[in-house]
Amino acid sequence: MLSGVGKYLRVFRGMAFVWLLSGAAVAHSQQGAQADRAATPQVEAQLVASVNAVVPGSEIYLGVNQKIIPHWHTYWINPGDSGNATTISWTLPEGASASDIIWPAPGRFSMGPITNYAYENSVTLLSKISVPSSIAVGDTFTARALVDWLVCAEECIPQQVELALSLPVVGNANETGEGSPLIAEAQAQVPVASPWEVTAQQSAIDPETAQGKLQLQVALSKDQQAQVQDIWFYPYDWGRIRQSDLQQRKNLTDVIQLEIPTGEAPAVIGDKLTGVLVIKEQQGIVRGYEINVPVQSLTSNQTAEGFAIGFASALLFALLGGVILNLMPCVFPVLSIKALSLVSHSNYSTVEIRRQGYVYTLGVLASFAVLALLLIVLKAGGNQIGWGFQFQSPIFVLLVAYLLFAVGLSLSGVFFIGGSVAGVGSSLTEKPGYSGSFFTGVLATVVATPCTAPFMAAALGYAVAQPPLKLLAIFLSLGLGLALPYLLLSCWPRLQRWLPRPGLWMERAKQLLAFPMYAAAIWLVWVLVQQAGVDAVIIALGGMLLIAIAAWLYDSTRTSTDGKRNLGNASVLALVLLAVGFGGVQVNLPANAAQKSAAADANWEAYSDERLQSLLAEGKPVFLNFTASWCISCLVNERVALSTDAVKKQFQQQGVVYLKGDWTNRDPQITAFLKKFNRSGVPLYVFYPAGQADSPKELPQILTPDLVVAAVSGQ
Repeated sequence: MLSGVGKYLRVFRGMAFVWLLSGAAVAHSQQGAQADRAATPQVEAQLVASVNAVVPGSEIYLGVNQKIIPHWHTYWINPGDSGNATTISWTLPEGASASDIIWPAPGRFSMGPITNYAYENSVTLLSKISVPSSIAVGDTFTARALVDWLVCAEECIPQQVELALSLPVVGNANETGEGSPLIAEAQAQVPVASPWEVTAQQSAIDPETAQGKLQLQVALSKDQQAQVQDIWFYPYDWGRIRQSDLQQRKNLTDVIQLEIPTGEAPAVIGDKLTGVLVIKEQQGIVRGYEINVPVQSLTSNQTAEGFAIGFASALLFALLGGVILNLMPCVFPVLSIKALSLVSHSNYSTVEIRRQGYVYTLGVLASFAVLALLLIVLKAGGNQIGWGFQFQSPIFVLLVAYLLFAVGLSLSGVFFIGGSVAGVGSSLTEKPGYSGSFFTGVLATVVATPCTAPFMAAALGYAVAQPPLKLLAIFLSLGLGLALPYLLLSCWPRLQRWLPRPGLWMERAKQLLAFPMYAAAIWLVWVLVQQAGVDAVIIALGGMLLIAIAAWLYDSTRTSTDGKRNLGNASVLALVLLAVGFGGVQVNLPANAAQKSAAADANWEAYSDERLQSLLAEGKPVFLNFTASWCISCLVNERVALSTDAVKKQFQQQGVVYLKGDWTNRDPQITAFLKKFNRSGVPLYVFYPAGQADSPKELPQILTPDLVVAAVSGQ
């Protein structure tokens, strides 16, 4: 239903259309023979060209210049609350063609509740003209333009003129001349592509008021923000925003944010928002920048705390998230191993210990760079992927399980990998070895990827939507955060004083740290079962048996004669290849659905787009849990919050339908849904209140029963 103002605007448009029909002939009859100039009492029009002569097969610009008397205006492509855009109908020689009007950046004019987008004083509307190759040198190229406009002050008058311009046809581009200076002036006023990143986010539309809120965020530094005197967004399409309302500006960290009420025809989430951002600088210079960006949900690019981030904030959040990753159960044992190595090598020089820290950091950063490059390549190929994507591959899960099992065997003393072998073992024993430090950094990255820490979601969600260089920078910041604790320990001698002295306890501690490695390997076997069926258990355990035999053979023969050592190494290589090759082939076979583990908990349903849309159409409340078997944070949240009696009871009382989206294996539907909330990975928790399909509530990544109960009960 239209508001009172909306009805008034529609009547106003209808009157303008009647005026256009009735007044066009009058204005036209006032023109004499066709010429390149014509005038009405309010507007003097002239047809101008970018050249004085044309060359066959060339492209030129023709422009209709309007000189408008004071206090009157003509209209832009989107006239705003009322009015009609100027139109140009071209009559050209055979084979020639004309583009649509190339519109200069507009201004805005308000009268009471009405705001229009228009031009005053002088404007030149350009069209690109293609000259046919068939036209003969020596002929004349004649262009005729039938121009209709509505010119308004307190009243509006439709007017029409016919203009014509003839240009000689020459054979040499050097003979075309410079044309009218009005063309160059108009080209300088045409909006250019935005040099800054721009994002568009829109809230749900309130069914009672039929209004929502559009947020535009322009990535400008503090210094750049200080140069902006005024900033205004003009959409190409009518109804995207309420023209007469203020566009509230907020200067945030590295971002200017505009908050604009939506109009009668708001954009649809996922569609492109197009228009012009007009910025007036402190020096009085006005520039227009074209906007063409997808419209995201207003929850996109926001942290759980609810504020938008820019590139600098994303770098900081990635760094903080990387530091917190060290406390996750998948990463902490690796950091502890490195701390033990510092204690055992306390007799080394400060320079040497510092170098170990640098090499470990290099291993972490190199690994994160590889992950970022893989994401960039896959995105370029049209894939939708996110954080932890590699764990969606059963082969990768199996290989990491083997790796962690082998690390556990090394810590338990079953075998020792010397510094000459490029592996993790050298970093886990008494000998430091730069290769060992480097590959321990790689190992830390590998075991960190199934975890998500606070601050990471906002940073990674921002990163996957950015150009390659920004994505890479954010991933490197995350890696630096992961490496930072050990780097500080190795570079700051005062911190090392807090570490205990070397002793027998170190050997016992090293052996103790083997058990988290075994536990992680067991967990990955369980993940593998979710992906490849129950047969994956015997495949993975059989491979681990072969790896254990290979480790025993390697350690038993490494001090033997050359012949026995070579035979032992060959046997080790054969066993490892058999474990990896046979296991990799088997787990990658299509799993029998009947073999896959069934959900024991009956309080949830499997997610699908169709089921979600059906529930929302019925007006039912829906709680969405996007999870994966390899996501430790997800599993913890399900155990401590979503599976508790209090939450189950609240779901039952409120009639909440609980949908679980399992991202353990790659699922394009789930990936697409995550992208709507600008997430690159799981967990993601979203609640749709009853009857509010357009107003989803995003929950934090760390859940408690009270937090979930409060969210679904509306507290």
